[in-house]
Amino acid sequence: MLKALPRHYSKRLPVLIDPGPIDGLPGWRQAHLFEVGSTNEELKAYAKSGHDADRLWLTAGEQKTGKGRRGRNWLSPPGNFHGSVFLRDPCDQQHLGFLPLICAVAVHQAIAALLKHQPHLVEIKWPNDVLVNGAKCCGMLIEADHSNTHIQVIIGCGINLIAHPDDTPYPATDFKTLGMDIAPSHVLHHLASSLDAVLAQWNRGKANQPILDYWTTHARGIGDQTIINLADRQIEGVCEGINSQGFLLLREPSGRLNEISAGDVFYPHMTK
Repeated sequence: MLKALPRHYSKRLPVLIDPGPIDGLPGWRQAHLFEVGSTNEELKAYAKSGHDADRLWLTAGEQKTGKGRRGRNWLSPPGNFHGSVFLRDPCDQQHLGFLPLICAVAVHQAIAALLKHQPHLVEIKWPNDVLVNGAKCCGMLIEADHSNTHIQVIIGCGINLIAHPDDTPYPATDFKTLGMDIAPSHVLHHLASSLDAVLAQWNRGKANQPILDYWTTHARGIGDQTIINLADRQIEGVCEGINSQGFLLLREPSGRLNEISAGDVFYPHMTK
């Protein structure tokens, strides 16, 4: 999902952020903080204070006030991966709605690389949840502001490495549960490399089709009975994939085809 950044970013001063280069990725930088409220919020404050935040990854050992979609709390204990990246003008405004699919593909590629012996276990649930062995292991929050000269996007990503929440409406998991010991610093390089490659392939919205093809190939739920919670109602039907804009296509029992731009997707066989 794509969420609008507040018109006025936080006016408080950011904590000290000291970026350094990311090996093998020219133009990308990284910084790490021991503890933050939210990596998204710290990047907003850093950019607001006049610093160049473009292509800067900020990671943290622990988040105290991490948020997911629709303001939900996101479990962020030490040992899991917590990171955000700032992008300036990644595309024209008309292509912003495609960013959730870009993020899904990039994170899927990164996690599949980490699970190099079992990449087939990694799937995408619309629009950008990443599943491992049918359970959610990753959450993303994408925020965008295009009210000024530049389009500014912050992508927050949390990956369950050693712990996962139990109070979710569908199954969740973590890498430790799957028998894997992965350090957050190892995750960052895979994520940064994947995002760099996918953004280059997408070419600011000029090459949607390869992204759509990859997303569809690795999607969970196409052809399955699907429940979608919208802001004001719930609808059910069969998922027929996505259209050229990345909207989910849901065929209702009446035969009507809905194009869904935003909503929470559930597959009855996945719910607890």
